[in-house]
Amino acid sequence: MSGSLHTIMAASDNVSTFQMESHTFGHKLLSLFSIPARCLQGVSTVKRAPTEELKAIFEKYASVSKGSEKLMTSADFIRGFLGLFPDANYDPASVALLGGIVDSSKDGLISFPEFQAFEGLLCLPDALYLTAFQLFDTNGSGLVSFENFENVMKQTTLHQRIPFDMNGEFVRLYFGRDKSRQISYSEFSQFLHDFHEEYAKVAFKKYDPEGTGFISALDFNDIILSVKSHLLTPDVQANLIALTRGGSSPGSKVSYAYFVAFTSLLNNMELIKKLYLQATSNKFDLEVTREEMLQVSQTMSQVTPLELEILFLLVDLHKQTGRITYADLQAIAPDQYMKKINQRLAAAKSAAPVDRSVVSQMLESAYRFTLGAVAGAVGATAVYPIDLVKTRMQNQRSGSFVGELMYRNSIDCCKKVIRHEGFFGLYRGLVPQLMGVAPEKAIKLTTNDLVRDKFTTKGQIPLYGEVIAGACAGGSQVVFTNPLEIVKIRLQVAGEIASASKVGAVSVVRELGFLGLYKVSSDRFPLS
Repeated sequence: MSGSLHTIMAASDNVSTFQMESHTFGHKLLSLFSIPARCLQGVSTVKRAPTEELKAIFEKYASVSKGSEKLMTSADFIRGFLGLFPDANYDPASVALLGGIVDSSKDGLISFPEFQAFEGLLCLPDALYLTAFQLFDTNGSGLVSFENFENVMKQTTLHQRIPFDMNGEFVRLYFGRDKSRQISYSEFSQFLHDFHEEYAKVAFKKYDPEGTGFISALDFNDIILSVKSHLLTPDVQANLIALTRGGSSPGSKVSYAYFVAFTSLLNNMELIKKLYLQATSNKFDLEVTREEMLQVSQTMSQVTPLELEILFLLVDLHKQTGRITYADLQAIAPDQYMKKINQRLAAAKSAAPVDRSVVSQMLESAYRFTLGAVAGAVGATAVYPIDLVKTRMQNQRSGSFVGELMYRNSIDCCKKVIRHEGFFGLYRGLVPQLMGVAPEKAIKLTTNDLVRDKFTTKGQIPLYGEVIAGACAGGSQVVFTNPLEIVKIRLQVAGEIASASKVGAVSVVRELGFLGLYKVSSDRFPLS
């Protein structure tokens, strides 16, 4: 998320005299719409929220009726739905301005189609740019004029504290010398980026009326907190003034070069991280000196020696080692604005079930079934020799002499199996085991999910429901796997009888019959 867009969004947060928290408006919009919108990572999914779900939300807050149609006012949307401007003495003009973001027809009322369209807008990758554009496109023409821009900016506390020169060269470059040109959405997005940097220059000039090229440390602190607060961690905010004392600027003064380098450093923290990883060959725990960072920075002209000087000053406020690690950079650079929103959207999506098509559900089930089958087969094959030795030890017979055991211990059993039956004797009966692994997992999990769904109410399942679901899943597993287990055990112990004819899975099934496969008695093991 670029800092320029945040400036506009933060400005929209602070419309009129109310000092709302930074990001409140943008975050509130996305967090409230994120559950019905089914958005993840800022990208729209194919299937959005059901119309009925959105309709219920809309009608809950809509206070105006025109015939059979219900409509929202700007106050319904901003104060009711979003919960902003809760005080009774709120400014109606500010509420109307923000409500105009959703009111695309600009008739003062928000219809359900407009509400639904805005829900879709918030699912787009450039949702915040589009939202900012709609804030300034006050007449719904699809273009932003200078008058639109000026009217919105003059209602923000940022402009009231640090007035922007509406007649300056920057404005004329975008809106024309006579300021009659209108700019499209794509041009507006670039305008926001450049406007952010220009505003920082305007702020510096305001605090340097004599044109000395210096401002005080307190003025520096005030400007950065006003224009760049979204790029500051709490720790950096608390040390802004201390940071100026160790820099290149004399005394408590901050030069324009230092000011520009500091703002540029905040904008380029992701680039700084890449430089660090380049210097350490992609290792995250190595300490890097300023000289090493200077050397790798020569490959990227965007980073200057002064920016690196400020970077090491920031780190030295706590460590005083003259070296930095990747963790230091992470501590200085706050999470990007869009990353925070994406995390909230992901959390919202995980908390709400998503309607999926039958095909997608079938593909997902097949995917999970395959993973379970492969994992079960690998696990069964790996431990099968141990299972065979266990079965042989449990079922071992007397030797030639009374009281003599066939196997002294597990190792002796393993050796004798390999000696008399070969290495693959350790895997006798493996095929029935593998045949049962995939269906066993599928039946168990399917039964568990099916029973759980019957006991689930509003996303909650009682303890007894969990117990019953587990019992049913285990019972279904036993019903399916018991015949395979009988066949497997018969094959495992058949090899220890020297005189026995070759035993196969088919012959075991023929011998026992269908009902015999479900007997749980001594006849599961061949008698000696």
